[in-house]
Amino acid sequence: MEHVDRTPGIQLSESDAAAEARRIIDSLYKPEPAPEPIPTSYRDTTPAAPPTAAPVAQEGRPPMSQRATDISGVMLAGGLASLPVGGVTSLVLYTLGQANPTSLAIGAAGPVALVLALGSLLRSAGRARRDMHTEHHHHYTGPVVQRTEVNTQTKGMFSRTNNHNG
Repeated sequence: MEHVDRTPGIQLSESDAAAEARRIIDSLYKPEPAPEPIPTSYRDTTPAAPPTAAPVAQEGRPPMSQRATDISGVMLAGGLASLPVGGVTSLVLYTLGQANPTSLAIGAAGPVALVLALGSLLRSAGRARRDMHTEHHHHYTGPVVQRTEVNTQTKGMFSRTNNHNG
């Protein structure tokens, strides 16, 4: 059905009004064409260009050997592990009402003194182990007697030799 042009103010006949209503309703329920799908990904298939410059050291930790990296990580972990000990010590002393600077210094020096004592003990044990003599020399006097017996038995293609030093 096509749109009927009419002049404003003129009444439509009943059949024309019904046809116009049908056309309006049909145009409202007419499906619209589906839009083109929007791409959600893109793959660039051009080959990658080779690097044009040498690698440059980045900010942060400088490049170092694996051993140095491992030791550095252990030192960082040890430093972080000391924070809770100091915080707990301070909190306990504060809650007990003994949070004056002298008490805090004594409380904080205790774990440090323990660590230093253990380190000194381990170091001295290492030195003592290094200084131990594990080589023993035995010196005997007297004549050297060496006796050797050789027994050979042959049966067909097989033979057996027993050497016995006595």
